[in-house]
Amino acid sequence: MDLVVGVDAGGTATRAVVTTLSGEVLGRGSAGVGNPLTVGFRAAADAMEGALRAALGTLPPADVVQGVLGIAGTSCLTGGAGLRAYEKVWEGLGLAAPMDVVGDVVTAFASGSAEPSGIVLIAGTGAIAAQVEGLTVVHTVDGHGWLLGDAGSGRWIGLAALRSAVRQWSSPFAASIATRVGAVSPEALVAWAQHLPFTEIDALAPLVCELARNADPQARAITSSAATELIRSLDDLAAPGPVVLAGSLLTQDTPVREEVRSILRARDVGTSTGADPTLGAARLAAGKLC
Repeated sequence: MDLVVGVDAGGTATRAVVTTLSGEVLGRGSAGVGNPLTVGFRAAADAMEGALRAALGTLPPADVVQGVLGIAGTSCLTGGAGLRAYEKVWEGLGLAAPMDVVGDVVTAFASGSAEPSGIVLIAGTGAIAAQVEGLTVVHTVDGHGWLLGDAGSGRWIGLAALRSAVRQWSSPFAASIATRVGAVSPEALVAWAQHLPFTEIDALAPLVCELARNADPQARAITSSAATELIRSLDDLAAPGPVVLAGSLLTQDTPVREEVRSILRARDVGTSTGADPTLGAARLAAGKLC
């Protein structure tokens, strides 16, 4: 049986899937953070190994005929040393098939569209709008990280929540944020934020979305601004739709997704939802054999 492997190595986790050429899932696995910019080449490659081992299980490695690794932070692989770390893992598992390395933007697009090219808007921990052709990203807007961009992302929302809370400390919104992070005063919140506890800051985004659903005005202002920023990125991309929506803020039932889709519907721009980047990677692998 000919099998393909898809891997999605992101900033939160590394996930792998083994499928048949027709898309039947035979195995899945997950491991730690896969972004080499965050954890380094060795740790990211080790995470891929753990995810692949779990996904392969008892399946014969010799049956794998193609693999695609979608990875965040591909720019750091250009020197070759980082790529070799992944190749060693691949070979060490007995996989002799070719493995193509693409950006996680490409696999996100493929998870929501079978077309060879198109547009993807991603809003998870980070945010980016991109035009994809085949296995290549030809144009992007944003994706610059929390310090310089990622406007409309989960981290952007978390930081906006902290700013709003510390400025309007007597509001119910500020009370919710303070309770979540354990701050008893504006000064304590500022001190907490200065340590840049990114995991906790990122985790504020679901809380803000929940509060927005419950009509909290500060939360609604933040989620509406997030949607506006994401649409601005699409506008700056200046490429025709339809658009694949990817990342947790745009694939789950959030006020951000709702507003982005509403704006795009009003423009007669079609959307689809990216379901699973690992399956997108496997779809790309299978497509290379057709």
